[in-house]
Amino acid sequence: MNPKRRHPLAVETDRRGGCEPSLVSVRRVVLADDDLLLREGLASLLARAGYEVVGLAGSAPELLELVRKHEPDIAIVDIQMPYATEGLDAARTIRTERPQTAILVLSAHAEAEAMDLVRSGSHNGYLLKHRVLDVHTFLEALEQIVAGGRVIEPALARESAAGRHVHSPLDALSARERDVLVLMAEGRSNAGIARQLGVAKATVERYVHSVLLKLTPTDAPHDHRRIRAVLTFLEARRSRSPHAAVVRR
Repeated sequence: MNPKRRHPLAVETDRRGGCEPSLVSVRRVVLADDDLLLREGLASLLARAGYEVVGLAGSAPELLELVRKHEPDIAIVDIQMPYATEGLDAARTIRTERPQTAILVLSAHAEAEAMDLVRSGSHNGYLLKHRVLDVHTFLEALEQIVAGGRVIEPALARESAAGRHVHSPLDALSARERDVLVLMAEGRSNAGIARQLGVAKATVERYVHSVLLKLTPTDAPHDHRRIRAVLTFLEARRSRSPHAAVVRR
């Protein structure tokens, strides 16, 4: 029986140093994810693979504090922590403050903004979280990134290479902001969105505020901006598919 085919990671090599595995036997890692189970599970996996997990964080401020304190070889960062692109913003700060620290960002859904970080230089990587289930591929990606390579989620790499990405106003939104916008388009109130997503109403209000800032003029009344944001969403869906005018649950 033929073994199951893997989709190889898209790896780009830094011309100055290549991406051969380093002789350093122990990598020091700071791991950040607001999902406790995933955070602990990843930490256990990394420890078994020979990494030294020097810090675990559940928020962006905790992540930055740990990186500044421990100066790890690599930081593994959840993009949404716990909302919008808090984790990605922290990753950009790490890249500015500690260019020698490798960064792997993870997300449940494809985030166009994360590609900008990967393209900014070597020692960067971006994978979807389901890649963690393929332990060999995940650990291989970490080694490539620490050694100076750039690892890109295969689906996004293929899309980028084929030039198929169609720019849309919705590209500025994070995955969670898009979730909120879909529910706004269904006519739900902030309280209703909070119940649907299982988060606090104050968290939804932050998401809505961010969506309105990105999609609508700031001088319009709040109610009008909410309507215009929904119209922008519907128009973007319609432009991508003539049959996509109805928002699916």
